[in-house]
Amino acid sequence: MAMLYAHVIGNFLFSSFPVHAMEDEALVVKCPQNCQNRTVKWYHTQTNQLIPAEEGGRIHSSGRFLWFLPTSKEDSGNYTCVTHYSNYTKQSTVSVMVYLHKQGICFPSQIRYPNDTGTLTSGRIVCPTIDNYEKATIVKWYKDCKPLQGPREKYSMGERYLFIKRPQKTDEGHYTCYFTCIHSGNVYNVSATRPFIVKEEVSSPIPPQIQYPADNAVIQVEFGICGALLGIGKQNIAVVTWEVNGIKFSYFASYREYYGESILTIEEVKEEDLLSNFTCIALNEIDHVMLTVTLQLKVPCKGDNHSTYTTIGILVLLSIIALLLILYQFFRIDIVLLCQQICKPYKTQDDGKIYDAYVIYPKNRTNEANFVEYFVHQILPDVLENKHGYKLCIYGRDMLPGEDAANALEMRIQKSRRLIIILTPQLIQCEEIGYEHQIALYSVLIQNNIKVILLEMETIGNYAGLQESLRYIIKQQGTIKWKEKHKECPHASNSKFWKLVRYHMPLRHKPSQLNHAV
Repeated sequence: MAMLYAHVIGNFLFSSFPVHAMEDEALVVKCPQNCQNRTVKWYHTQTNQLIPAEEGGRIHSSGRFLWFLPTSKEDSGNYTCVTHYSNYTKQSTVSVMVYLHKQGICFPSQIRYPNDTGTLTSGRIVCPTIDNYEKATIVKWYKDCKPLQGPREKYSMGERYLFIKRPQKTDEGHYTCYFTCIHSGNVYNVSATRPFIVKEEVSSPIPPQIQYPADNAVIQVEFGICGALLGIGKQNIAVVTWEVNGIKFSYFASYREYYGESILTIEEVKEEDLLSNFTCIALNEIDHVMLTVTLQLKVPCKGDNHSTYTTIGILVLLSIIALLLILYQFFRIDIVLLCQQICKPYKTQDDGKIYDAYVIYPKNRTNEANFVEYFVHQILPDVLENKHGYKLCIYGRDMLPGEDAANALEMRIQKSRRLIIILTPQLIQCEEIGYEHQIALYSVLIQNNIKVILLEMETIGNYAGLQESLRYIIKQQGTIKWKEKHKECPHASNSKFWKLVRYHMPLRHKPSQLNHAV
């Protein structure tokens, strides 16, 4: 609306611009200079008469501001504000033009304020100059000099703006805001007009949607977050803000392209805050929405301590269980053997079995002594039978003279609870597996009525040379390996080798009266 003129004469810097106003309304003129921490004086330009700074006069100055309370037709003229700097004096001249009210004309063409680019065309009309006045309140809006009329949901008013929902071409025109201001205890009227033009294209196809909080909600926290969807793409207007009892806190707002969020932080909740209404406002070029929430002090529940102790107790219990599971994985064999020894050292069972294990080993076809036969006939019986009470059946030792070998082998395998098979490289060298192995593997794999324990007395390698049925069993359960270090003390039943053997052996049984040795 104003054209600024500036020129330099000597050590004076001059500038001038026009101001238009209506008669009998309040007018405040701001000196355009940066007058912070400097004394500003106002003069009537024609008479060079100083305008007093005392409040109470109809025309008076107040620092950077020149007040007309109210204006009169005779006030039209030029006014100068002078500010002194270190090496020059700066002065600006304001040309004030006051217009009379005429019948049928609510505002002269010269008094129109320009379009507010980027906001007006989106449906939001800001009341011009309202920020210059103290305690200003909008009373009414006019369109083309007629009181604004239309559906209630069509228009909504804020502290300093009018919002038109889904603006159309019929909404174009000149909008005048009438507001009041209070100065030195007196109330004055002010009016301001600006045009409104509807854009052909709207960048946001959807109205804003407040995601949280819910309307009329009671928030039990020390801060509130208002989050809203603002549309699609970059927009000319996208605002999410809080109002507390009608006072805006928009400086908390932060925006992104599709989403806006405003955080209202209350460092200390006071009693008056509990009686206040907190309103979240979201608007874009299409629409505006608002909701109201209240605050409530969060009172600790009586059961909070109990819940805390319960949670801690559960966490401690879970930690103990996890620790016990880890310990059990490391000491599982020792635990099982200890339980067998303490809880049930013997068990009487009529299962038709006589032997705890039948031992199958490669027979030495020469007269030379070897460690495998010594292990089978000396070490194995000493540890399992003498020290731990198991009953073994060993070929050659437990066969009766004159028995049919085939029938005797089959019967004794069937009367045993376990099969102990000694694995050595000699099994690979055999062209065909012995009858004893055939009966044993048939019982394990086909009849599935007996479990097998594989003792690898010598390193065999990848087991490729063994019979397929043996390779299958090894793949399923593995072997118990005898190592060279065990030869130093072969009868030590607490070594890892013997613990594994005992772990896979059945519970020790006390023979029933029906089971008789063969």
